[in-house]
Amino acid sequence: MLFRYLCLWLLSAVPLVAAAEQQPTLNVYTHPSFAAEWGPGPAIKVAFELECGCTLNFTVMESAGDILQRLRLEGQSTRADVVLGLDTATMETARQTGLLGKHLRRLDNLALPINWDDEHFVPFDWGYFAFVYDTEQLAEPPASLDALINAPDDLKIIIQDPRTSTPGLGLLLWMHSVYGDEASVKWQQLKGKILATTQSWSDGYFSLFMNGEAPMILSYSTSPAYHMAIDNTDRYQAAEFAEGHYLQVEVAALVASSQQQALAREFLDFMLTPNFQRHIPLKNVMYPAIDLGDELPDIFERLIKPSQTLFMAPVDVARDRRQLVNDWLDAMIR
Repeated sequence: MLFRYLCLWLLSAVPLVAAAEQQPTLNVYTHPSFAAEWGPGPAIKVAFELECGCTLNFTVMESAGDILQRLRLEGQSTRADVVLGLDTATMETARQTGLLGKHLRRLDNLALPINWDDEHFVPFDWGYFAFVYDTEQLAEPPASLDALINAPDDLKIIIQDPRTSTPGLGLLLWMHSVYGDEASVKWQQLKGKILATTQSWSDGYFSLFMNGEAPMILSYSTSPAYHMAIDNTDRYQAAEFAEGHYLQVEVAALVASSQQQALAREFLDFMLTPNFQRHIPLKNVMYPAIDLGDELPDIFERLIKPSQTLFMAPVDVARDRRQLVNDWLDAMIR
């Protein structure tokens, strides 16, 4: 009798095993801050899997630049179905690879500071670059980019390398947006105040700034939200600059060679729903791409609100990036 029941149980389990084996997997290339335990990735994975009947798998690269480089190297043989974590400074270069497909959806429910109409890239969050300062080290921060550049050299700042870091490139574009052809001269004036130029944002923020090595660091206007909401402190704030602040929009895109085209587009649609977006403000510490209404944490009302949004079209960034980086290098070694 026991043998009979065991056989019946095994037979009943076969369809369950087969269903599990047939469950599709969506492979998403992304960066560490998204997929980390403290980032939005784990909660988004749970939420999407409840809807899709699939497995959402994150493959983590060091940065947006690494995501793009990996995609280029793998080409049509890539395992990626979606790339998530590129931004407005890298998306045109990614588009020019010819490896991305169209998302085929209307982008009419966005809450961005700029108009958005792009057939390849779906935005999932946005924010402004800003210098975050330690109020216990610096009571009165510079109130403009010009004031920072002309401050005494004993005011030390931490920035990131534009060749390896998204915020680092953002500062390059910020300076160019404000000063144009005079940006190289301004960099020469600023370099005496640069304590360190780190490879990544996290290297500078956690290893140097949070340890008190300098009173200011290049970061985001949203960074204080994390400290206020999670660390329960007002110590770290963003300096509002009179010239305005440079905008970053983070994006995701379908990989054209994906064998999971329908599932990938389902995920891109899911990105612009509250089930995805509610995890952005305090886990990715950025503004959501849609209006969350009462779900947006109140702490975001206490953040600086730039008087002007500075932004270069992605096609212009792709065209000018190499020259801007070369000009920056020249200014740093003079």
